[in-house]
Amino acid sequence: MRAIAYPCPHPVEDERGVRAHWAMFLLLVAAASGCRPAPAPPATAPAQAQAPPAPGRVQISGDDALAQLLSWRLPEVVLAPGEVARARAQARRALAAGDLFEHPDSALPLLYALRRADPAAAGDARLLEAARSALLRQADAALAAADADPAALRAAQQRAVVARRLWPGQAETEALEARVLAAEQAWQWNARGEALLGAGEIGDPAAGEPGGALAAFRAALALAPGSARAQAGLAAIEQALLARAEGAAASGDFAAAAAALQQAARVRGAAGAAAVAAAKARVEAAREARLRALRDAGLIALADPRGLDVARGHLAQMLRIGDPAHPASLELRERIDLATHYGLFRPGQVFTDGLADGARGPELVVVPHGAFRMGSPDDDPAGSELERPQHAVRFERGFAMMRREVTVGQFRRFVQASGYVPRATQRGHSLVYDARSGNFVRASGIDWRSGYDGRPAGDDMPVLHVAARDAEAYAAWLSQQTGAHYRLPSEAEFEYALRAGSRSRWPWGDRPTPPAASENLAGARDVSPQGRRWGNAVPDYGDGWWGPAPVGSFAPNAFGLYDMDGNVSEWVADCWHAGYRRAPATGAAWVNPGCRNRLYRGGSWASAPSQARSAWRAFGGVDATNARVGFRLVRVL
Repeated sequence: MRAIAYPCPHPVEDERGVRAHWAMFLLLVAAASGCRPAPAPPATAPAQAQAPPAPGRVQISGDDALAQLLSWRLPEVVLAPGEVARARAQARRALAAGDLFEHPDSALPLLYALRRADPAAAGDARLLEAARSALLRQADAALAAADADPAALRAAQQRAVVARRLWPGQAETEALEARVLAAEQAWQWNARGEALLGAGEIGDPAAGEPGGALAAFRAALALAPGSARAQAGLAAIEQALLARAEGAAASGDFAAAAAALQQAARVRGAAGAAAVAAAKARVEAAREARLRALRDAGLIALADPRGLDVARGHLAQMLRIGDPAHPASLELRERIDLATHYGLFRPGQVFTDGLADGARGPELVVVPHGAFRMGSPDDDPAGSELERPQHAVRFERGFAMMRREVTVGQFRRFVQASGYVPRATQRGHSLVYDARSGNFVRASGIDWRSGYDGRPAGDDMPVLHVAARDAEAYAAWLSQQTGAHYRLPSEAEFEYALRAGSRSRWPWGDRPTPPAASENLAGARDVSPQGRRWGNAVPDYGDGWWGPAPVGSFAPNAFGLYDMDGNVSEWVADCWHAGYRRAPATGAAWVNPGCRNRLYRGGSWASAPSQARSAWRAFGGVDATNARVGFRLVRVL
């Protein structure tokens, strides 16, 4: 049996009212006892975890109760000569019952009295050692429950005081004191953490916020690694942060939600990964719903011509809270781009407007916005200074253009509905093609109802013998009928639509011969009903027509437009200017008030190769009419 050091059993001075920390109490207890322990075998106390600086004292009971606990003294027991056997039996019963130190009939007071009565009794020494071991076990059992039970912590403190008083200097005593001190500090940190959490002061050391409940619970875990109370505190912090994240997401603040999720992920690490992942999924669902709602609101705003800025604001919000490549953001961005350049339409879209009488207007196609080089380059041998300088033109907004030239039937509806009298009808004549001479001659009784040779024209033929003012009158009537804005195209719009993305001399390339069945021009293979052939003809080409063909008889260009460089030339809105110096770069019509000459563009059924070039331009008087020039309109989007 190992040697036991038996402390002085005499009372020590009263320490009631002392308010110092638990560790200081233990020191005072040892110093105040004045006892000198007997030598004991060397022992090594368990290493004590380094705790953070203790917070302000958190009392688990009143000061008087704590002072009374720390001033415990061994109850005095005096045995008469005949009471030894009875005392030994009582000590055994008390030890078996776990009654160790609280009153004179407890095991330790009786065993110390027996040792005084008979120091050589080996059995009493063994019982005393058993009592010491039982005291340590009781202390450990109390410490196991001390995390959440203040009474258990008090019981552990009390047994540590008893061990210090009776067995000072023992390794097991000092280890117990260290465990009790750690448990008390852990209790204080847990209590502080709970108070801070209740006040909403979470803190985040990783984000430069060292204080708060998070640091307190981690300090408690450093002292008591298995503290269920601290772990529950961390779980509560995690839940508070996850609730904060979901609340921020519900209000649309996804940056704050992401920050709260990141902070929550650091609280418990792998232990909280599942909860964080579930909350993140809910935040992402809220983000998805928010993105869809913003997209829908933006699309609704675009239905109003004044809602473009509102839609842009919604898109800006979407880009702040989500991936720019998110399908909802891409959709709204595309629709905003379309609305910016095309209103409610899309490039390449084919549509018609309804007329007031329930009929449909001419078929239109949306021409994409963009830029091109207008005019003839310096190296074009067929070009002239009237087509230069070549210059850049940009269309910031698309426009719709009639897919085909205005037909006789469409113009007839206008004349009959409006009572308008076109210029050729007023004056009674126009220029027609004379089949006998092969020339263009003035003939009486010719107007919009006449064909190129003066005979009546079918309703599907392009309207001829119309002046630029007649075309503008038709545009005004069509605008009134549909509620949309129709007008003659600008010269830049016409060349842009004619080129349809090409940069070559002719719309189809740099050779004068177009692909088969693509244009109605003066082809070398064409023959008139009288057997005539063209003198200055497009080489190696025949389209089968001498004169205009019904509109849309040939292949459309890349923009979906028919007969842009053949069939008939077409009036545009611009006044005649001898060249492009100071011409608008925006694609707008270049007009001068009261100008007498108007432009027409595009080749016709009687055009030579040089007149079919993309840059070719010609002019006529505002009242001029002939068998080669018709028109088509554009509609503002």
